[in-house]
Amino acid sequence: NGPNIGIVSAFNDMLSAHKPYEDYPPKIRDLCRQLGGSAQVAGMVPAMCDGVTQGQIGMRLSLFSRDVIAMATAVSLSHNAYQGIMCLGICDKIVPGLVIGALQFGHLPVMFLPAGPMSTGQSNKDKARVRQAHARGDASYDDLLESECKSYHGEGTCTFYGTANSNQMLLEMMGLQLPSSSFVHPYGIERESFNAKAVKQIMASAKAGGQNTMAEIVSEKSIVNALVGLLATGGSTNHAIHLVAMAKAAGIVIDWQDLSDLSDVVPLLCRIYPNGAADVNAFHEAGGMAFVMHELARGGLIHLDVKTVMGDGLDAYLCQPELANDGILTTAKGWASAPDITWQKPAAECSDSDIISNIEQPFNAKGGLMLLKGNLGRSIIKTSAVSARNQVITAPAKVFHHQGDFITAYNEGKLNEDFIAVLRFQGPKTVGMPELHQLTPLLGNLLDEGRKVALITDGRMSGASGKVPAAIHLVPEAADNGPIAKVQDGDVIHLDAINGVLEVQVNDAEFAARQGATDDHHQSNVLGTELFKMFRAQCSNAEQGATVF
Repeated sequence: NGPNIGIVSAFNDMLSAHKPYEDYPPKIRDLCRQLGGSAQVAGMVPAMCDGVTQGQIGMRLSLFSRDVIAMATAVSLSHNAYQGIMCLGICDKIVPGLVIGALQFGHLPVMFLPAGPMSTGQSNKDKARVRQAHARGDASYDDLLESECKSYHGEGTCTFYGTANSNQMLLEMMGLQLPSSSFVHPYGIERESFNAKAVKQIMASAKAGGQNTMAEIVSEKSIVNALVGLLATGGSTNHAIHLVAMAKAAGIVIDWQDLSDLSDVVPLLCRIYPNGAADVNAFHEAGGMAFVMHELARGGLIHLDVKTVMGDGLDAYLCQPELANDGILTTAKGWASAPDITWQKPAAECSDSDIISNIEQPFNAKGGLMLLKGNLGRSIIKTSAVSARNQVITAPAKVFHHQGDFITAYNEGKLNEDFIAVLRFQGPKTVGMPELHQLTPLLGNLLDEGRKVALITDGRMSGASGKVPAAIHLVPEAADNGPIAKVQDGDVIHLDAINGVLEVQVNDAEFAARQGATDDHHQSNVLGTELFKMFRAQCSNAEQGATVF
C-alpha cells in the first residue's frame, strides 16, 4: 500500500551517456519494495545526440525532440497511477524535455537521477587539435577515428562542459537532483550511494503525502539560481533557449535581457573546457558544484530560501558529500547495500584555483554569456572561451545558406582573409535550428592562422563551441523576415562582445530598401523530417524558447 514511483527513462544503448540507465529500473524497483513501496517504468523517451548527427539531416529533428520528450513524459505519466516521479536523463534536449513534461504533473514529488560522466581519456584540447588537423588535411580519417575513440571511450557523458553537463549543473542549481551527484562516474560505490539516496528521498517525499513537488521546486527563485549557475560556470548557450522554455512551462517569463542583466553582476568562477583546460572530472575533483554554490552563496548571488528534492533550503548543496561506514558496502541487497550519504561539512575549500576561483578573485567580473543587440537583431554570444582580442571584430560579410557551402569555400581556399561568416536560414522555422558545431574546427583553423573571423547565425552552437566569436540564435531569424536576410557579401559588420553590439554598417535607408533573400533549402522528407513540418510552422522564436508550447 506504499507509494508507487513512476520512472521515466531516456535509456538507449546508442549513446554512451544513457547506456548506464539500462539496469536502473530493476534496482529502483527492488529498493522501493524494501522501503515499503513500488516503482514502475511509466514510459521511455527518445534521446538523440547532436554530436552524432553533426551536419546530417537528422540534426533537423534535434531541437524539436525536446518538445517531443516533454509530450512523451506527459503520456508516460498520464495513467495517473503514481505518487512520485523519477526522471532518468542527461543529455542536451532530454533534461529540458523531462523538466517541461514533469511540470505538467507539478503536484507530484520528483527526483532527477544522473548517471555521470565517463572517465577522462584523451584530453579535450588534444581532441580539438586532431579535429582541426583533419579539417586542414594534416590528419587522416584513421587518425581522427583513433582520437575520437580515445576521447569517447566508455559509458557516461562526454567530459567537456557542453550542454549535457550544463544540464546537470542546472538541475543541482534548481534543486531537482541530489547535491554533488552530477559528476560522479556511472559505476562504483559512490554512484550507487547517490542512487540509493535518491530513491530513499523520493520515497520519503511520497510517503509524507507529496512533499517536495515539481511545482514547489521550480519557482522564480530556482530559475534565477539556474541562470546564475549558467553564467558563473560558463555553461552552454543552448540554455539561453532551453531555460526560457522550461521557465515558460512553469508559468514564468524570462528573456535574454534577464540573462544579460544577471551577466553584468555574476562573475565567471570556472575554467572548464572549452573555457579552460580542465574537464568535468577535474572540476568535480577540485570542489565541483558544492564549492561553486558555496561561493555564490557567500557572494549573495543565489536564493537560499527555495524548495529542493531534499526539502527546504540549499544547506546541503553548499556542503561536500560524505559516505558513511568508511564507504564500505553492507550485506543488504542491491542499492540498499550502498553506504549512506550525508552533507555536513561546508565546501569552503577548492583544491585547484586554476579550475574554480573564489568569489573574491573570479576569472572574469562578468558571466560567460552576453546579449548582443543592434540593427541585425538580438543574439547570444558565449564570451568565456573567447580571448579579449577576439571579442571585437569589424569585417566584411561572407554569406552562406548551407553549412556545406561554407565547408566547400574553406576547402577551396576562398576564406583566406578577415571576414564574418553569415550563415542564415538555420532557424527553427526553416530547418529546425540545427547545431553548427561542425564548423568550429574550420573557423578555429582560420583564427589560428592569424585571421580575424567570426560567425553570425540564426542557428545554434552549443557549449562545445570554443574560441571563435559566434553570435548565435539570432532573432528575428531569416525566415521571419529578419534583417539577416538582407545582408550581402561585402557588407561591413561590427561585432562587439564587450559592449553588446551587433550591427551591419550599411546606410539605414539603403538597408531598409533591400529585398530580403529567400530560403533556397530543399526540404527533405527523409529521416522523419516531414513529420516535424508542424513544429517548424508553429514554434516560437529562439528568445521565446523555440517551442511549440
